[in-house]
Amino acid sequence: MARIRIGILTGGGDVPGLNAVIKSVVYRGSDCDCEVVGIRRGWEGLTHVNFEDPASTGRYILPLTRENTRSVDRTGGTFLHSSRTNPSKMKQIPDFLQGVEFPKAESTKGGITSIVSDMSSQVMKNIETLKLDYLIAIGGDDTLSYAARLDKMGMKVIAIPKTMDNDVRNTEYCIGFSTAISRASDAINRQRTTVGSHERIGIFRVFGRDAGYTALYTAYVTSIRCAIPEYKFNLEKMIDLLMADKKNNPSNYSLMVLSEGAEWEDHKMQEYGEPDAYGHRKKMSVAEDFSTELKHRFSEETVVSDLTYDLRSGDPDFTDRLIASTFGTIALDAVLEGKSGLMAAIQGGCYALVAIPDPKLGPRKVDIATMYNTDRYRPNYSNKLGLPVFLTKG
Repeated sequence: MARIRIGILTGGGDVPGLNAVIKSVVYRGSDCDCEVVGIRRGWEGLTHVNFEDPASTGRYILPLTRENTRSVDRTGGTFLHSSRTNPSKMKQIPDFLQGVEFPKAESTKGGITSIVSDMSSQVMKNIETLKLDYLIAIGGDDTLSYAARLDKMGMKVIAIPKTMDNDVRNTEYCIGFSTAISRASDAINRQRTTVGSHERIGIFRVFGRDAGYTALYTAYVTSIRCAIPEYKFNLEKMIDLLMADKKNNPSNYSLMVLSEGAEWEDHKMQEYGEPDAYGHRKKMSVAEDFSTELKHRFSEETVVSDLTYDLRSGDPDFTDRLIASTFGTIALDAVLEGKSGLMAAIQGGCYALVAIPDPKLGPRKVDIATMYNTDRYRPNYSNKLGLPVFLTKG
């Protein structure tokens, strides 16, 4: 069999476990006559690399071997680095490509309209220059949406889902989720002593722009109230519940966790900053807004903690290391079997190869009817028999 040349990249936000995927592909590939090439800085590596400039090539292209990946799985983040680059909607063309004509279109993001260029032809050209037979793309909805685009253009692509939000469709689990909720629950439990010592209400903000899995599962194991993007809560009711929790607690404190995209009735989340390559602007802190309401209505003292970036920092836990390594070997198996347009996944609690999600469908959402108690603003704890370990089915 001819030697197979595989490119691998990580895009979007970093999570613990990415390096374990990379090492798994490299180590398994070295036993199967595969050559693995690291594409650095996500999709930017395939839009900005200039092969006539050795410095640019070194910046974006890194041949991967057992030697330079030997210990990478011991740490979090991605040693290939990452970016939020969307090759199909580029605001700026690299200097060395000025004068090259790319298809242009108007793009409106966050109320701001700009002219963007579709550099997909350059991406395909660079893939051809690299002589890649396959591309393994590791990312969340945004990164994988462009992987789906490349698949339709004829490039052989295998996807691997990662995101602390756990909201990629067609899979029950995304790399980074277990570490995130473990860190969130640990942080909340540690802060009980401070919140309790001062007899306050602790308000915690976690990631979850469109889906509330991180907040919901954190609340599940810490037994506190939660607010998620899929359901707008009633402000007075939530405050009443928290005040009752505080009164009924011998230590006179209560806790809640909010997804960054959570809202209450008649409240509109404010955003700020320039939209990123996929149209997302940063959200103002819903935890701070909720704290302000508590102070104004009850003169209640709060402790507000933004846990977001802390959840994606540091080493992966056992679950993320195990699943990341296994996703990597599944991806390599798919390459060896000549498959394409598929994603490593977990369905029904089992490893699977599934279709790369259709970008038009957007992120996977919490099923309110089965997972969220809208009267108590808590997770549902009943009727779990027969469900997979992460309580949902792809």
